[in-house]
Amino acid sequence: AHNIADMKYSVSPVVKVAVKVKDGKELPKLVEGLKKLSKSDPLVVCTTEESGEHIIAGCGELHVEICLKDLRDEYAQCEFTVSDPVVSYRETVNQLSSQTCLAKSPNKHNRIYLTAEPMADELSNAIEEGKAGPKADPKERAKLLREKFDWDENAARKIWCYGPETDGANVVVDTTQAVQYLIEIKEHVNSAFQWATKEGPLCEENMRGIRFNIMDVTLHTDAIHRGAGQIMPPTRRCCFAAELTGKPTLQEPVFLVEITCPQEAMSGV
Repeated sequence: AHNIADMKYSVSPVVKVAVKVKDGKELPKLVEGLKKLSKSDPLVVCTTEESGEHIIAGCGELHVEICLKDLRDEYAQCEFTVSDPVVSYRETVNQLSSQTCLAKSPNKHNRIYLTAEPMADELSNAIEEGKAGPKADPKERAKLLREKFDWDENAARKIWCYGPETDGANVVVDTTQAVQYLIEIKEHVNSAFQWATKEGPLCEENMRGIRFNIMDVTLHTDAIHRGAGQIMPPTRRCCFAAELTGKPTLQEPVFLVEITCPQEAMSGV
């Protein structure tokens, strides 16, 4: 629908600062300013936390500093205080879950069995670049997964969804055999997965590079007993359990930079 395409950046916004107005009356100005800022620089991500803080994320301290200067002088034109920069981590797993995790729904009629396993770094990058992402051609993607990453033929065809934000580097793969009503709960499982991958169990950061396998699902025959309220909470808990049983670790961002300079300036760099 947009005639202006999104630019593809090789960096992602990992340095975050929280801004808060000194004078409460000027809050609307700040909110307007943040909107203008996020329009002017497509790399900046401005979000509002649940605690009500306004977060600005950029790709480095310098970038964030320039954004704050623009915000103060141009867009918001009000005084605000800035917190120390924090860096966002990503949660991941190191091995296949030590056991299949089970979660029951609140009414005890549905069960979900999941395992988590790590995906190759190259695959995570391929998903983030879009080569193996949700918008790629399913046949091409299945072929890539099969040939380059040794995925099973069925698994490659049965990716349910990506997350967080429906295009992150985590996937849900349906590895079940002949389960009744499975297709009816697909949407609920996917939305729970989005929620789980956005806020992981270790430190409420995004997950990355985890493949969740749905091993088995036991569902109630009556449709009313397997609505979103009965499927989402156990799926989320089960994703957490699967991650925690698979040697969870944190990935931290690394700032890769290429510096070109003349020979005589080498020692200074």
